[in-house]
Amino acid sequence: MDKIKILIVEDDEEISFLIQNFLNNCGFLAKAVYTATDGISYLKNNNYDILLLDLNLPDFSGYDLLSSVRKDIAIPVIVISAYSDLDIKLKAFKYGASDYMVKPIEFSELEARIWALLSILGKIKSDEKITLFTIKQNNILFKNNILDLTSLEFNILSFFINNQGLVISREKLLDAVPSVKNHRLLDNHIKNIRIKIEENKSKPIYLKTEYGIGYKFI
Repeated sequence: MDKIKILIVEDDEEISFLIQNFLNNCGFLAKAVYTATDGISYLKNNNYDILLLDLNLPDFSGYDLLSSVRKDIAIPVIVISAYSDLDIKLKAFKYGASDYMVKPIEFSELEARIWALLSILGKIKSDEKITLFTIKQNNILFKNNILDLTSLEFNILSFFINNQGLVISREKLLDAVPSVKNHRLLDNHIKNIRIKIEENKSKPIYLKTEYGIGYKFI
């Protein structure tokens, strides 16, 4: 397939270079610019598949760029910002962000989130997707190995797999898996699932916590 084109708008040249170099090594076609003005210009004159956007830019804010992009261009946007405050995250989503990552980021997680967005938006064909998790009857395979899951863990993880890339609230999870009675039990099951799928459960790559909101499966 044609290479996925990614535009990075980030005023820190060192961070921009590292992200661009990583993504190019992953097989993407990444381009970095350092101002919102250049970002808008490149978006209007090129067909990019995904925008990676910092909120603090030297000419005007990332929110303004998001607003401008949403008026004229249909493109998924992953905000990459040093701000971890919930209000700022919610504001970014309100302005049109598709996803939000807090610096410092794990590059492998960024790649996973990019593939998840591309999959959700239908920008890659089913036979081009990298499938790590597969549901087969009453089992879930991770990297072609059957996971040892309880029935509740199976139901929870199945729900995440079928809603990958979306932020899922705890309330929605409790509605989807009514056998789990409260938030505390749900969090315990999430913890046990992470032990079985994450290399480092304290820094999960696949099953992320969106603090104050819920969870996201990538």
